[in-house]
Amino acid sequence: MERIYLDHASSTPVDPRVFEYAKRFLMKDFGNPSSLHSSGLEARRALEEARERVAELINAENEKCIIFTAGATEANNIAIKGTALRNPAKGKKLAASAIEHMSVLNPMKELQKNGYELSRIPVDSTGILDIESLRNILTEDTVLTSVMYANNEIGTIEPIKEISDIVHENGSYLHVDATAALGRIAIDVQNDGIDLLSLSSNDMYGPQGAGALYVKPGVKIQSILPGGGQERGLRSGTENLFAIAGMGEAARIAKREMTAESQRLSLIRDELIEEILKIDESYLTGHPVSRLPNHASFRFSRIEGESILLSMDMYNIPVSTGSACSSKTLEPSHVLLAIGLKHEEAHGSMVLTLGHSNSLEDVPLIVEAAKNTVERLRMLSPL
Repeated sequence: MERIYLDHASSTPVDPRVFEYAKRFLMKDFGNPSSLHSSGLEARRALEEARERVAELINAENEKCIIFTAGATEANNIAIKGTALRNPAKGKKLAASAIEHMSVLNPMKELQKNGYELSRIPVDSTGILDIESLRNILTEDTVLTSVMYANNEIGTIEPIKEISDIVHENGSYLHVDATAALGRIAIDVQNDGIDLLSLSSNDMYGPQGAGALYVKPGVKIQSILPGGGQERGLRSGTENLFAIAGMGEAARIAKREMTAESQRLSLIRDELIEEILKIDESYLTGHPVSRLPNHASFRFSRIEGESILLSMDMYNIPVSTGSACSSKTLEPSHVLLAIGLKHEEAHGSMVLTLGHSNSLEDVPLIVEAAKNTVERLRMLSPL
């Protein structure tokens, strides 16, 4: 059976058009953007062109708002640690939604060791942030609040504009991790009132090894990686020109094609959800409407997520799971627990994330594989 790849939230292939554009920066135009000779100046031009393209994709005020990083994890760390350490007079309290990625939660936990206080904002059973809890948690001492644009595990899209208004009523900065949403839904940092936004190249068909941080004009942050002063002194180190140029081209393509592609994928997503929910004791996780167009996530009673993943892989269908067994810890997914699932319920999840290679013709094959997987695993399960 030909492979049906359904784990685009973990990694996307590099778009062939992106590779064709960026490959010259591997072997030919490989100059250092900080050098003053012609090769360096050509590299600088490519770097700044990529910066403009990423800025345009999210409607940043200007290209100077974009700081390139090695990925979204680094962007999250710079945003969180850099803002907290640069603005101690604003207070030493932090807030984050209970379903944030660990690259957001762990930097905040690290700051706790240095006297910062962290509050986790609860979400409802679909993953939507509890607005009243947000109001109650924020104080004038809250320096930074972090809420992801959309969740990578359950697909729920958050009401960022409403959240931004509440955060700014308290004078706090709002950081948004847009890794799962970038290139799939429209993001407008000015309209949404976002102060800091983390982005990933590989999640929109660009090369791995590049990411970016949007910093709103006037927001002060501190470098956490001192060195030669590249990227406005906020992220030192020679820029990964191939990956960054590729990210810029991927951003250009996404801006042009995102609407049509998202509409196409949402049709496949809805068909998958309708058919898989016909399986006995299957449940949708995440919001039924306010969810990413390429995202379908489920849980199944009485089976383990790792077993689902391995079984689907035998059908040549790579998927993901929120099960603890597929992670580096022995705990169930903190996201699934945060939406109210019991430990045993949180272990039986399957996450399907669609991309360019998927079509409606895949749906019957995916559904059949899922149905066979669930039935076989339940027969083997002691539960």
